Amino acid sequence: MNKIGLLSLALLSNLIVDAQQKPNVIIIMADDLGYGDASCYGATKISTPNIDKLASRGIRFTNAHSTSGTCTPSRYALMTGQYPWRKKGTGILPGDAALIIPTDKTTLPSLFQKGGYQTAIVGKWHLGLGNSLAKDWNGEVKPGPNEVGFDYSFIFPATADRVPTVFVENHRVIGLDAGDLIQVDYEKMVGNEPTGIANPELLKMKSSPNHGHNNTIVNGIGRIGYMSGGKKARWTDEEMPLTFLAKAKEFIEQKRKQPFFLYYALTEPHVPRMPSTMFKGKSNLGYRGDAILQLDWAVGEILKELEYLGIANNTLIVFSSDNGPVLDDGYMDEAVTMQNGHTPAGLLRGGKYSIFEAGTRVPYIVSWPAKIKPGISDAMICQMDLLSSFSSMLQIKLPAGEAMDSEDVLSALLGKSHNARKVLVEQGLQSIAIVQDNWKYIEPNNEQAMNVLTNTALGNSQQAQLYDLKNDIGEKNNLAEKYPQKLSELVKLLQNIKQGNTRK
Repeated sequence: MNKIGLLSLALLSNLIVDAQQKPNVIIIMADDLGYGDASCYGATKISTPNIDKLASRGIRFTNAHSTSGTCTPSRYALMTGQYPWRKKGTGILPGDAALIIPTDKTTLPSLFQKGGYQTAIVGKWHLGLGNSLAKDWNGEVKPGPNEVGFDYSFIFPATADRVPTVFVENHRVIGLDAGDLIQVDYEKMVGNEPTGIANPELLKMKSSPNHGHNNTIVNGIGRIGYMSGGKKARWTDEEMPLTFLAKAKEFIEQKRKQPFFLYYALTEPHVPRMPSTMFKGKSNLGYRGDAILQLDWAVGEILKELEYLGIANNTLIVFSSDNGPVLDDGYMDEAVTMQNGHTPAGLLRGGKYSIFEAGTRVPYIVSWPAKIKPGISDAMICQMDLLSSFSSMLQIKLPAGEAMDSEDVLSALLGKSHNARKVLVEQGLQSIAIVQDNWKYIEPNNEQAMNVLTNTALGNSQQAQLYDLKNDIGEKNNLAEKYPQKLSELVKLLQNIKQGNTRK
């Protein structure tokens, strides 16, 4: 063989070795799972053996956060590396919203594309589709996940309690009948299908008053928004998560011989909680507990798939939740009446929607058997930091001005250091807080202190609030008057960050 041939062979060999050394990366994102909902985080009324197994193989973080106490903004931050409050329109989106992720900036999936990975999202999206509210659900629905960095996408558009209740695979609704076209509207009724408010006798799960789950009935459950058509394309709640699991495993198997990035966005335990038959009644905590058992089982199935294919050792898994927990979020599913002593938020105060810690402090586990030694870390990290951290791991420099709030915490993620973020801005439904050195300042506002619909302490107050999280993780003692200098420091720091100083 001549020198050119030998050189080509050597280059090819290096590429193969490089591909084998790159870890596969899977992000498993639960929906509304609380800090105290897994047994490895202290739950005693429910057992999550597969999540616990993942934790035993990696780093379990005790001070990890989403940016926000609700799903759309926290998922926006995960994808973009930017605080969502910096961009208008990143609140909880309706099911027909336009895409809010930029198509011309580096995102988490496009970063992996640049690194030579095959990328996919399977599960919940809720970041908008198309360029406007008006869209043709019967044709190509884009831009969407494929335009922001996913080679393959299999999603439902928003949340399980919002229409349209269909799967969308790479721009198109699956199973659509050309003779039964889909219409969706969030302002006025379309078609003549029964609604929860007009036909409550048709509901197999009753809706709580004033939550808005009383529009078009699908699978015996009232939804937010109106939908007609697409009857053959509609999923049923009991089988929908199983379909997502099957698609996730299918992608892993297809791409096992090359590095892949999978964002597996689970739907549990978000409402409506209608678990598969094999999990109903198994938790003794109502359908919410059953949904958590289903979630844990799905995690176990992913672990089994990786082990079966022989790629578990070199697969980096991040498991987390998009925000804190909520019990009554619009359906009478016994989550409250069958709580039975379970504390979804653990020792934390608040929950989903809240600026208190239970809104954003979430379960967070990082496992990579080939590289990470098991342990527990109190390093402060945020899901938003994955973009900069994986940029560091892949040695791909982010363009100036992009992912401006994401920090490189790779050493903490790999268990090599307990030093990570020094400062984090947290976002509730209507409020902002900042944390530095375990001191937390919550900006005063005039919003309601309690979400009466969900019975959640939101953390809103007309008075400034200052908490010492090291000694008061439950945020019971407001120290604003006792430590005015510390309060003043955090007020100034928050204003500085709001004005564009990213603290990097």
